[in-house]
Amino acid sequence: MQFINEMKMEFLSKSTNESFARVVAAAFVSQLDPTLEELADIKTAVSEAVTNAIIHGYENRNGYVRMHCRLFADSVEIIISDEGKGIEDINLARQPLYTSKPEMERSGMGFTVMESFMDSLEVESEPDKGTVVRMYKTFKSCSK
Repeated sequence: MQFINEMKMEFLSKSTNESFARVVAAAFVSQLDPTLEELADIKTAVSEAVTNAIIHGYENRNGYVRMHCRLFADSVEIIISDEGKGIEDINLARQPLYTSKPEMERSGMGFTVMESFMDSLEVESEPDKGTVVRMYKTFKSCSK
């Protein structure tokens, strides 16, 4: 399937950039005229993916988070990637309430939230190499 538009960006792994990423993703996706609910879903999923990259991928050290979005006629693919510490056990990390940082009072629901707001989620990771999160969403407002 051929995409109709594409954008790529990278930003420093600072928590203040999480809100920047979600707004950029929402603005880009707005070209397809999604519903407010669909936009909120995108923003929430992007927030979770970027937060995971910053907190778990880089663990208080600087690195870059990348966001790559592709628009199709009625859907979007969003890829959030980092070159941080990676995930040793992806299946465990995707379990609801699992967290590798219980001292931070994190809920351990990041992947679960992403999965609930997007149509599909793929996670690839390699220890000491980084993580790639691919999310897909079809817009019902475009599927007529």
